[in-house]
Amino acid sequence: MTVVRFEVLGPLRVHRDGDAVTVSGTLRRNLLAVLLARANEPVAASTLLDTLWGRQDGQDAAGLRRLQVQVHRLRGTLDDPERLSFGPSGYCLRVRAGELDADQFGALLDEASAADPRRCVELTREALDLWRGSPYQGFDVPDLLGEIQRLSERRLVAVEQLHAAELRLGRHAEVTGELTDLVRQHPLRERLHGLLMTALYLSGRQADALAAYRGARDVLAEDLGLDPGPELRALEGQILRGERIEVTAPAHAVPAQLPRDAAGFVGRTAELARLDRLLTEATAPVAAITGTGGAGKTALAVRWAHRNRDRFHDGQLYVDLRGYGPDQPLSADETLTALLRALGLDGAAIPQEPTERAARFRTAVDRKNLLILLDNAHSTAQIRPLLPGTDTCFVLVTSRDSLSGLVAREGAHRVALGRMTAEEAHDLLGELLGERYHAEPEAAAELIERCVRLPLALRIAAERVRERAVAELVTELADERARLDLLDSGDPDTSVRAVFATSYRRLEPEAARLFRLFGVHPGHDTDVHSLTALTGGDSPRTTRRLLDTLVRAHLVDETAGQRYVLHDLLATYAAELTETVDTPAERVGALTRLLDYYLHTASRAVRFLAPDDLEINELNLPDSPVAAAPNLSDYGAALSWLDRERANLIRVAESAAARGLPAYTTSLSRVLSWYLDVAMYLDDAERLHTRALDIARDHDDPVAEGIALRALGLVHLCAHRFADAERSFEESLALHEKADARVFQATTLNHLGALCGFAGRVEDGIRHLRRSADLFHEFGHRLMAERPLTTLAQLYLRQGRPEDALGCLRHAFTVAEEHDYPPGQFQTSYALAGVYRDTGRYSDALECAHRALHIARRSRFPNHETIALYRIGTIHTRLGEFTEALRFHGQALAIARTSSSTQLEATVLNGTAETHAAAGASAEARRCHLDAMTAAANRGARYEHARAHAGLGDLHQRHGEHDKAVEHWQQALTTYRELRAPRAEEIAEKLAAVSG
Repeated sequence: MTVVRFEVLGPLRVHRDGDAVTVSGTLRRNLLAVLLARANEPVAASTLLDTLWGRQDGQDAAGLRRLQVQVHRLRGTLDDPERLSFGPSGYCLRVRAGELDADQFGALLDEASAADPRRCVELTREALDLWRGSPYQGFDVPDLLGEIQRLSERRLVAVEQLHAAELRLGRHAEVTGELTDLVRQHPLRERLHGLLMTALYLSGRQADALAAYRGARDVLAEDLGLDPGPELRALEGQILRGERIEVTAPAHAVPAQLPRDAAGFVGRTAELARLDRLLTEATAPVAAITGTGGAGKTALAVRWAHRNRDRFHDGQLYVDLRGYGPDQPLSADETLTALLRALGLDGAAIPQEPTERAARFRTAVDRKNLLILLDNAHSTAQIRPLLPGTDTCFVLVTSRDSLSGLVAREGAHRVALGRMTAEEAHDLLGELLGERYHAEPEAAAELIERCVRLPLALRIAAERVRERAVAELVTELADERARLDLLDSGDPDTSVRAVFATSYRRLEPEAARLFRLFGVHPGHDTDVHSLTALTGGDSPRTTRRLLDTLVRAHLVDETAGQRYVLHDLLATYAAELTETVDTPAERVGALTRLLDYYLHTASRAVRFLAPDDLEINELNLPDSPVAAAPNLSDYGAALSWLDRERANLIRVAESAAARGLPAYTTSLSRVLSWYLDVAMYLDDAERLHTRALDIARDHDDPVAEGIALRALGLVHLCAHRFADAERSFEESLALHEKADARVFQATTLNHLGALCGFAGRVEDGIRHLRRSADLFHEFGHRLMAERPLTTLAQLYLRQGRPEDALGCLRHAFTVAEEHDYPPGQFQTSYALAGVYRDTGRYSDALECAHRALHIARRSRFPNHETIALYRIGTIHTRLGEFTEALRFHGQALAIARTSSSTQLEATVLNGTAETHAAAGASAEARRCHLDAMTAAANRGARYEHARAHAGLGDLHQRHGEHDKAVEHWQQALTTYRELRAPRAEEIAEKLAAVSG
């Protein structure tokens, strides 16, 4: 049998029976590299075409023919042409165990992590000896970047694992020198610092160990602006106290989102065993627990998940999809957002397009060993976008739907969960009631039948029995007409309504009314203030007392942060009750009070964030529509309230429109526009403003229509849909001009001017911005006029009028300072730093940039802090102070990555690349530009993607690689022109110079 060896842990090499096999040609080598990176997995032809020839040149019939030629030639170099096969999903390169050094490296490390320290050292050193350089060395293929980063990171983890094992063997002195060198090479790896400190301390060098900690602290503060993490600080404390130190293997934080395991869980032995078998035997790692509501699907899923959680080393994710209840089910987009945030991403890092968001999730979980529990699904369509692309994750779904499509197409394994057997129901009720069960066996048996052996009904009934005899409760349950029949399984005895009713009927009138009014509240969870408004009360203390009654009755659940939520069946029951008990006027009155509360409190909160917003004042809100508003005393409290209530604010706005109160929808759209834009909640913003736009058009309200259009324009602008943004701004302006709504014209002109400037239409931008400033001055609002001045300065600078630009910015800063308005002070300081930098006044530039940094940190705007650090770095680059520039760029990059802001990450990476290029470090510059392309692609940041191509073109041109330079410049030019970016002209000149 022929022995084949593929090596990618360094330059690509292929051996057959020990002899080197030459794989010639860049295209063929790139093809082989991509197939090896996804060995034994199909790779779509479109992906390979893009890798070899790019999107423009390869995606056609001729491109497919060229690909087939390259595949044919590659097969000729392999020992067996059938190794490279083609199927419905693409091309697949079959690689056996032990043939690929990267797989061998991973297998050795996996074995080492489970071995004793001595064997761990042997295996890890054997694994590290496989490396001959950097992974896939010499390849300039963006599709390989993720694999290169994964292998490089795992190599560093292996080094840490090796030295931890050496320390566990007592080789403290022997590894001190190696660890010292490693810390010098990787100064930001806290685990390496900790290992060095441990080695020194265990060698009897306590003072040196503490000095190593101080060195780690200094380098982290200097390069990242951060303190050491809790593990390193705890280690220092142990050393200071002279305590014994146990060396452990590296630990990694993983998501652990499983709900609390249900107390008193009994039975379901066969279903648990079936799930165990599916985990080890199933080819499609998707299981769906289906059955009627109240059968205990969630309890079963959570119990099994807790029993097997240790088998998922990368953690457990959980989402309640709200498939059945009064609320709309969570959309796939909402769920993907929640999952991505749980994996460490924030709003700015999450793609806006649904397909891109799903792809980002598949990338985030690729090759991870995760349990993903999707609870209470409504349909197969809700699940499909949430499925990983890897078989290393196990997906467990619960639903009342049979999910036939998921079984048929995705090969999911259905675990049908019916009602409990009689034996299981008796076991459950005995567990819940204890001695009471044995004291009234006949009544207990009848209670089980009245509850149709549904675990949910049995648990609620058992709670009620604590206050009365079992027989008494059985008598109350006998009235079938009083039962909630939402969970109809086809059996006429299957009903839960009476169980809820027995709890409700025992409530005092005020508590019962509060429970009913939960059915009016359109949100999912809520707090005591909104519930006080809903009831029309004037004391949160009274409302909290009533809530305590409902919580004790198990009609309401209290969650973290004193939030209150109803189970979906109870929420349905509450909605049914309010429809039958309360009059239409009472229900409308409750909803109106709730809307007044949310509108009033949201406007108060936004005024802390944007105190200069004249448009909110145009609403003429009452000073205090409710007596029990939360205490929003400062910026931080206001922002926290908006973050907590954001989902409810969107839901009540939509509910207002649906229930004949559309004015609240348009008002909330107006109030929340600034917050949703700055916080990058673009999905919510688009949903709300689109609804507000429809209402405005239905009611022939041109002012409201223009406001909604402008808000949608901001959404389009943030999503880089520039043509849509401009169209929305222009339509908004035309409507407000026709209605003579001059306040709204001023704000729209500011946005339109900024957009024109970005698109290179400087004269148009200046005209719009001047008109905006004039209107604000006409209203006597100097602070609002500061906004267009800041943008106007940038356009003056493009016209070669630096003094006019500086005049605008100095005046704007003075106004912002007089009004103690931090956002305005930051924007003008940041812009002044840019003007001073671009005009060669570097000392003034640094002063303004550091002032902007101070303001950003004081105001708790991490994105502002990032761009301020980045700007300081660019100034040092202009000064030729490259070490300082890279230090500030490094701090900016750390914050961008901590907040998962990939768009800012791409910006900083491109700036870092340009600094390396200016310093003559072409290899580092190229690496940073490629990293920027990866980050930009993840977020859809097309401008930064083009900027990276432009930088790579410059680097290739500098090294005489003209063809590669032209290729990158052409891609940059295409994107710049589509974005109408001014840099298109610069790139076009470079291309003309090369072709000429």
